[in-house]
Amino acid sequence: MKNKVSEIKISYKEKVSTLNSPKITCSKDTAELLFKHWNKDTIELQETFKILLLNNSNKVKGIYELSTGSITGTLVDLRILFAVVLKSLSVGLVLSHNHPSHKLKPSHADIQITEKIKKAAEFFDIKVLDHLILAPNGEYYSFADNGDL
Repeated sequence: MKNKVSEIKISYKEKVSTLNSPKITCSKDTAELLFKHWNKDTIELQETFKILLLNNSNKVKGIYELSTGSITGTLVDLRILFAVVLKSLSVGLVLSHNHPSHKLKPSHADIQITEKIKKAAEFFDIKVLDHLILAPNGEYYSFADNGDL
């Protein structure tokens, strides 16, 4: 048993062709897409962090829910985030999370995690196109639109 190790297998299967998936062109369309895929029962209850995975043409490969937290925050594990991005062979991503409080202004922690993810993504030639903060009433804040990215 001393010389045995676990075999690691990495796979990715595209269930929906990106030929038919939406293309990300602006924050408004991105926010609408994310709202459609957000749990309406918990958007006012607790923060959730999701990533929108994109191909080289900015077509959506999928949405991954990275974490769900408390009323005022959620953890973002960069190792898991980049494991998903790399496994799906994505070259672009949009970060997103909700603020149950309806406050759209990014917190200091929001700004810090965005910068940390952006810097890490550069090592892999992955573009972070935006970070959206969603409010339960359908409003949103775009880091890119506000020059914060």
